Amino acid sequence: MSSKTPRQKTGRRSRWAAAALIGIGLLVTGGVYAGASTAMAATEPTTATTALTAEDGKKLFQANCATCHGLNLEGTADGPSLYGVGEVAVEFQVSTGRMPLQMQGPQAPQKPVQFTEDQILAISSWVQSTSPGPAFPSKSVLDGKGDVANGAELFRINCAMCHNVAGAGGALTEGKYAPALTSTSALHMYAAMATGPQNMPVFNDMTLTQDEKRDIISALLFLQQNDSPGGLSLGSLGPVSEGLFIWIFGIGSLIGLTVWITAKSN
Repeated sequence: MSSKTPRQKTGRRSRWAAAALIGIGLLVTGGVYAGASTAMAATEPTTATTALTAEDGKKLFQANCATCHGLNLEGTADGPSLYGVGEVAVEFQVSTGRMPLQMQGPQAPQKPVQFTEDQILAISSWVQSTSPGPAFPSKSVLDGKGDVANGAELFRINCAMCHNVAGAGGALTEGKYAPALTSTSALHMYAAMATGPQNMPVFNDMTLTQDEKRDIISALLFLQQNDSPGGLSLGSLGPVSEGLFIWIFGIGSLIGLTVWITAKSN
């Protein structure tokens, strides 16, 4: 009589078990590490700042602007001196992409900005510390709460001959132009009046006081924030666009109606 020996059960592991164990181990280790890093970071002092200094601005200027304007703002044959232009002029030119200049021409066009806001402020701060000029205005000048009616009148008297009465811009001589003001910021409106970029005259405080500049800025911001009360603006180009519209659609409609009546009678 043969004796029967019970078969010993052999546990067979899934082929994914090892991978699952490794994955769980990695998740646990990563979680512990992340928690420890967060706790350590919370206990560290948070005094670091990303703001750049005027010395950083000097380095940026000498690396990017000195070729035309000189190492010490003295100017060269390719660019004017920056003595006395002030920080607001530098901020205007660089933050609108006009500078660094891409190529010589009748006027420096706006293009994509090449520096961060901190870098622009650092460059303008160094220029101001080296050769002071027009500075940034107080916030009240840019708040848009001035006398809109007075600002509109001042704009029509001093600015509309180039920028158009609605701030739509316009062509000048020899390939120059007055840019549209339909999306210009309050700071850049002030900078243009205070420094006279491109072909624009300088409106210092003897010509337009700070309150008058505030009124003009308020009037332009009002135009930006409100639709044209007359309906379709047609580009705000005045009689030219309005006459063209009437000629094409008005007279065109009359001609079409005349042809239709004639064909109908025949």
